[in-house]
Amino acid sequence: MRKTIIYMFLFMGGLLSLASCIDANDDEVISPKPRAFYSLTFPEKKYKEYGTTCPFVFEIPQYANVEPSPEKNAGPCWLNVKYPLYKAQLYLSYGAVNGNLAQYLKDARELAVRHQVKASGLDQQVVLRDSAKVFGLLYDIEGNTATALQFYLTDSTKNFLRGSLYFNCPPNIDSLKIVIDYLREDVLHMIQTFKWVEKPVESK
Repeated sequence: MRKTIIYMFLFMGGLLSLASCIDANDDEVISPKPRAFYSLTFPEKKYKEYGTTCPFVFEIPQYANVEPSPEKNAGPCWLNVKYPLYKAQLYLSYGAVNGNLAQYLKDARELAVRHQVKASGLDQQVVLRDSAKVFGLLYDIEGNTATALQFYLTDSTKNFLRGSLYFNCPPNIDSLKIVIDYLREDVLHMIQTFKWVEKPVESK
């Protein structure tokens, strides 16, 4: 009997000790904090002309640099426009037109459309700069896709160039949308300043 009373006192004492540790205001539900994204600041848009030994020139922003493509099967005029600040790069692949323009166009469309599986939308914008003989199509691919922008440019007789913008990180439209919109301006500026040249002049 005495042991039973002792056990009851110990049990009640434990409950009182536990209750004293609980604040009356500690009844709120603890939930994980939402994921936060870095606040980005963007540099002022300033452009410079980039020329190569290839038959085209265009303008790129000063915060970008151009390197030859390291791919094993890359052609001599395959280039990567890199944006180190945003871990992104614009892949450019060039090909000479020699009775194969239809195949180039087919390939460019298929490479853009294949991303529709994960895309929430696919918009097309026609490029028509008749005075410079620059014709093409710009694809805006919406959603959590590996690439947000693709395009092709051609003079329809001699030259064809395809471009695609990729990020070196998992696709997340919530965090990348503002960067995509910012770099889209650079892609549009490149297209608007793009020129075919008969005598390539290399510039730095």
